[in-house]
Amino acid sequence: MHTLPPGTFGLPFLGETLNFFTDPNFAQKRHEQYGDLFKTRLLGKPTIFMRGVEANQFVLSNENTYFSVDWPPSTKALLGKLSLALQTGHEHQSRRKLLAQAFMPRALSGYISTMEAITQRYTQRWQQQGQLTWYPELRNYTLDIACKLLVGLDKGSQTRLGHVFETWCQGLFSIPLNVPWTAFGKAKRARRLLLEEMEQIVRDRQQRLSESLNSSDGPESDGSEASDALDLLIRARDEDGQGLSLEELKDQVLLLLFAGHETLTSAIASFCLLTAQSPDVLDKLRVEQRGFDPAAPLSLDLLKQMTYLEQVLREVLRRIPPVGGGFRTVLQDCAYGGYTIPKNWSVLYQIGPTHQDASLYPQPEQFDPERFSAAQLGDRSADQQRYGYVPFGGGIRECLGKEFARLEMKIFATHLLRHWQWTLLPDQDLSMVIVPTPHPRDGLRVAFAAREAG
Repeated sequence: MHTLPPGTFGLPFLGETLNFFTDPNFAQKRHEQYGDLFKTRLLGKPTIFMRGVEANQFVLSNENTYFSVDWPPSTKALLGKLSLALQTGHEHQSRRKLLAQAFMPRALSGYISTMEAITQRYTQRWQQQGQLTWYPELRNYTLDIACKLLVGLDKGSQTRLGHVFETWCQGLFSIPLNVPWTAFGKAKRARRLLLEEMEQIVRDRQQRLSESLNSSDGPESDGSEASDALDLLIRARDEDGQGLSLEELKDQVLLLLFAGHETLTSAIASFCLLTAQSPDVLDKLRVEQRGFDPAAPLSLDLLKQMTYLEQVLREVLRRIPPVGGGFRTVLQDCAYGGYTIPKNWSVLYQIGPTHQDASLYPQPEQFDPERFSAAQLGDRSADQQRYGYVPFGGGIRECLGKEFARLEMKIFATHLLRHWQWTLLPDQDLSMVIVPTPHPRDGLRVAFAAREAG
């Protein structure tokens, strides 16, 4: 006998789609009512929401057995069928290996100076402004870094590509109604324009690399040095000696720009908000920074030594994860928690609600970086650590750019802590807008100034 999880399907076809997109506490309310599993209908498809360590482990460890990656229809249409996010099986594994070259330690080390330079440029401008709405500025900041390090484009947020990219982002998680005035319709047009821009960038780069490789005295004649991720991806070859086609390069670069911009902006804005609200945490962060020589160049090794900063960033991503969960399609009937999960339904494993589990994280609403001290981590099992903390997803589809994101967050935080101070301005709404990624409703208005020495 098949027993489906509790819940309601809501309206015909639409189900509870509108509530899902507009209510930031949609899942939490229903979990409180129904438990760790509940059923609903999103975008015309029956969907089961699952939360908790065991649920995450069940979904993430059964990729390609019971579950296959899925995304809302709007996201699939706008990412493109050749995107790593939509690839499965051997194709996904092969492409993931190629794209991973852009995020190896050697590549990451090469990104540090660019990240620092762009951070300095922005912080100096924010000082001149004095008071500002920070979130839109942070979007430009992360987009400039992504454009420079991924495709070699300077000040990308101020280019045509940057402006079109923002329109594209706004439609990624929307109702897929393809008419000109909807967020999705505008984003579909933006995707076409983005792919035109990408094609020109890729073709120009391929020609430049070809010319330099054919030149006996060219600085890149041995192919050993890459100036950015696009260089690496154009040169990358799989085990059969095949590279990425032009069409695939365009979709993969678009995905990397999204991952290096949208979710990272949310994480950095959350760091700024939560530390501004926690003066004791901010004091401890600054005490730690005083233990390092400010003249010493930042490196992967030096950043690794900032253990309290690491705890704070982990708690930021627990408290306000940039991605709330991950969609999967059910490949075959399976059972979990006494319930049947039917074939062809959708499953959404829950990141946000898992991070609010009081049995894992006592007083989960508190911002408490000590949760991630070595002593407290030692009290948790390996499975609790692996599946109870999943801001970057998990399993074989864990976020490929995880270390890139962590590096940018650490460099940004280090510069802010050493040189600047920020305070929240009064009379603003700090509640979170969830779509496309969490950010304060009024855009995070702050006073920004240089720190006094000492």
